[in-house]
Amino acid sequence: MASKNSAATAKASARRSTSKGAVKKLEQPKSPMPAQHQRKPGQEHKLNPRPRYEAPFYAGAGKLKEKVALITGGDSGIGRAVAVLFAREGADVAFTFLKEEKKDAEETKRAIEAEGQRAYALPGDVRDPKVCRKLVEQTVKEFGRLDILVNNAAFQQHQETLEDVTEEQWDRTFKTNIYAYFYMTKAALPHLEEGAAIVNTGSITGLEGSKQLLDYASTKGAIHAFTKSLAQNLVERGIRVNCVAPGPVWTPLNPADKKAEDVAQFGADTPMKRPAQPEEIAPAFVYFASEIDSSYVTGEVLTLLGGETTAA
Repeated sequence: MASKNSAATAKASARRSTSKGAVKKLEQPKSPMPAQHQRKPGQEHKLNPRPRYEAPFYAGAGKLKEKVALITGGDSGIGRAVAVLFAREGADVAFTFLKEEKKDAEETKRAIEAEGQRAYALPGDVRDPKVCRKLVEQTVKEFGRLDILVNNAAFQQHQETLEDVTEEQWDRTFKTNIYAYFYMTKAALPHLEEGAAIVNTGSITGLEGSKQLLDYASTKGAIHAFTKSLAQNLVERGIRVNCVAPGPVWTPLNPADKKAEDVAQFGADTPMKRPAQPEEIAPAFVYFASEIDSSYVTGEVLTLLGGETTAA
């Protein structure tokens, strides 16, 4: 099995490399980051520095043993980090990606397999409900079940004024960021049994707004409301629904959107003076996915803001 290969051994060694049980603190990159820009949808392997997703000191405890997870947008960023930690906790992982992100998807697949679990990379645009149904069907056919759905794929484009936001952009943002959550959830529900979990990716912009992300922030607010409403709708079926709402995270999403000079200052205005790394966000998804950790938790929106305390 892949769990016995050299990569997995090296990671396991890193997680044990603390002395007398002390937890070693990782030093994360701080702002300013190198100025850089990419064409959409952005590719993680081109970012400098590379986003950190391996969480070398996170020790799995079998919290998701024998579970199957499907993650949209799992090729990079938060989705990749979540896929790796889910695998470390014992889950087999299917994840979606766009054809332009194939190279990143291949790296994610290898990372999951290095944790000793099965990986299934699924190309597809989640804006299409037919594609969403197919993605779920392929996952269930491959693994025989589905226990965890992570709605994570996203699109964003900064604009200075409302007049700059085209109808096409507005439609694409809503189709990717909230319609797809509905499509994927509706497709997955027939396969989710009592004890299953749905975890959505929200954003601080959905709570506080964002002057240059009018459409994106609107969809994230919708995701938060969708989470709370769906949690109420499914509680009697024993399916929990929660949401992780981060602040700035170092992923391809922003360098593929902002000007290079603005990317350099991304996250600098947080109390921690830097963006989060994906590996710092992923444990929250494990918490919500795991009945061991959060069996009494549903309908929550958890903010991870680098020290900011003013979120609603």
